[in-house]
Formats: sequence, structure tokens, C-alpha cells
Amino acid sequence: MHIGTFVFAQIVQFLPQRQFRRILAKYNDRIKGWSMSHWNHLLVLMFGQLMGCGSLRELTDITTAHAKKSKHLGFGHQPINRQMLSKANALRDHRIFEEFAFYMVSIAQARRITKEFELHGKFYAIDSTTIDLCMSVFRWAEFRSTKSGIRIHTQIDIVTEIPVFYRITNAKVHDVNSMDWFTYEPLARYVFDRGYFDLVRLYRINVFGAFFIIREKGKPAYEIVDGESILDGTDNVLKD
Repeated sequence: MHIGTFVFAQIVQFLPQRQFRRILAKYNDRIKGWSMSHWNHLLVLMFGQLMGCGSLRELTDITTAHAKKSKHLGFGHQPINRQMLSKANALRDHRIFEEFAFYMVSIAQARRITKEFELHGKFYAIDSTTIDLCMSVFRWAEFRSTKSGIRIHTQIDIVTEIPVFYRITNAKVHDVNSMDWFTYEPLARYVFDRGYFDLVRLYRINVFGAFFIIREKGKPAYEIVDGESILDGTDNVLKD
């Protein structure tokens, strides 16, 4: 007979459940009274992620097989079946889990800062990655004539190497459109590749009092309207 606490249960003990309840109280979710609470729901999804489950069926097959351990794993008193989990995914407000995820990101950032590679100020890298999907299964994510796909738009804190923002869209959504979703911080530096070269959107970063680094796309026409004296002479480096 098993004696002690399961490894998964030991891991989730570090999660701030009190903060999760505070976030939950902000939302008027009409299914708070379900036998599978929002906390149980979160832990089940985390368990599936750590187990590498590829579908709800695979996940619920595992939870059903371990039904006697459900309470000790944090899933609640009743075993989680596929119908219950599917309904919860469809009806519950995703913003509850999203806000908790970003709260955990902020904690991770604070703990990951080291002095080995120190940058003064905040530096962020923004990029996206495309994940190909089977068209016959994921029709809603139609990308090209032969396949479907999704795109994950990500903002990474370069100092801590932790993503602080991410959004999943259809793969057809171009990178420049994601620039409207990021919240720019004054005096922060943002690093882009050429796919984000949009002068109107880049100017918004300047308006926020932030800075950007990007590879030039083509040779845009421009005019220097201030700082002509800075460019005089052979040495134009202001600070290194």
C-alpha cells in the first residue's frame, strides 16, 4: 500500500491556492458549485500536461484508472470523466486560469533574476512560432491548402528567459498584428525581427517612451528631423 504524498501532490503544494481563490472571486462563474472545482480542474490539466497527454480521452483514461487516488492527487473526491472535463473546458471562463498563469509568471521572473548576465533595464524579445496541425482533424485552424496550423505569439523577458505574454491564434494571423496586443513599458527595450517591421506600430512604442531594435526591411525613405549635430564628425557613438 502506498504511504506518503504523491510526487504530483508535492509539486502543486507550491502553488498559491489562496491567490487562485482571490482571482476566482472576481469572476461571476455560474458553475462554481460543480463537484469538480476550478482548482481540481486546473490540477487535472496540469497533470495531463506533465504526463504528455495528447487528448482529453487519454487524460481521462488515466484519471479513471487512478480513480482511487483522485483525492490524493488533488482532483477531488469523484473521478474525472471525459464528459465532465469537456463541459468544464467549454463553459468555464478561461480568464481565471490565464490570470493565474500570468501571476505565476511574475513570481518566476522575480526568482530567476541572477547577476551572471545583468542588463540594466527591461529587455524583451518578441517572436512567434507556427505549429502544423492535421487538416482532417483541425478544420477550424485552416492554414494552407494542404494543412492546418496555429501560431503562438510570445514576448520573452530576456534577463530571466521567461515568457511574460503569449497568445495562440490561427496560423494565418501575421506577426505585425500581434504588436497591437503587447503592453509597452516606458524605458523598456523591445527586440523584433523583420517580420514586425511596421512603421505605424513601431511609432507607438516611441510614444510610450520605450525603445525598439529591429532589422530594417528594405530601404525605407526617412528624414532626420532632430539631432543633426549628433551626426557631425566621424565618431557618432554616444555611449558604449
